[in-house]
Amino acid sequence: MGALPTRVISDVHYADRGSRVRSLAELRPLFEGVCSLIFNGDTLDTRPHKSGQHPAETRGEVLEYFGSVGVPVTFLTGNHDPDISGRHCLEMAGGHVLVTHGDVLFDNMVPWSKDAVVIRQRVIAALAGLPEDGSCKLDSRLAAFRSVAATIPQRHQSERDSLSYAIRLAGDTVWPPQRLLSMLRAWREAPDRAAALALKHRPKARFILIGHTHRPGVWRMASGIVVINTGSFCRPFGAMAADIYPDRIRVREVESRRGVFRAGKKVTELPLS
Repeated sequence: MGALPTRVISDVHYADRGSRVRSLAELRPLFEGVCSLIFNGDTLDTRPHKSGQHPAETRGEVLEYFGSVGVPVTFLTGNHDPDISGRHCLEMAGGHVLVTHGDVLFDNMVPWSKDAVVIRQRVIAALAGLPEDGSCKLDSRLAAFRSVAATIPQRHQSERDSLSYAIRLAGDTVWPPQRLLSMLRAWREAPDRAAALALKHRPKARFILIGHTHRPGVWRMASGIVVINTGSFCRPFGAMAADIYPDRIRVREVESRRGVFRAGKKVTELPLS
């Protein structure tokens, strides 16, 4: 039997009404046939919440459940869970694979957000406060972005009522129409920005795995870098799983069947060397 892969998924957004995941047990089949699993950001929302207690309770539930599944789990931070761990990126396969959530691609973190202007101002201030040349280092930049993300409160994510959630979701992301245009632009630009990030900060990397924009896909860039976005467990697009073997990356659709999520149809398979 060959070596088992490490599986990477992203953007579960557990406890958000927009997530298709209603219970953590629905994710259990994704732990089958792998040696470890990496959650690449936005597993849940740990930012300030109007109820005060909800983020702490959800965080405790997530850490307890995944601490007992029998497979090593690594949480990388995202803009929604900036303090879920102290790890903001991960290098794998001898540095040929870079895994990071993807919000660092944009200086306003979430270009389509109602908070985009405020976020950009705070990111600029956070980067200016780094030690000399610190803003040029990926680890320092990611830490600065996480410090800003932790100051941005939840909006529609905190809504429990379905109607209020839908209204606030529209107001936070797609209305007025300029926000929708910003979202479409971010979808278009993300692969190029991800490849540029890898070239600048991790020139050895041939693959960069991201999430964040919720648009799954595999892009082979002119630079030779392959960008893989594993999508989201939120509608409308769905999620993918990237299985990293010693010699290849296999990308598979995440299918929802009979109330559980599992790795399904192969999307593509790419050699690491």
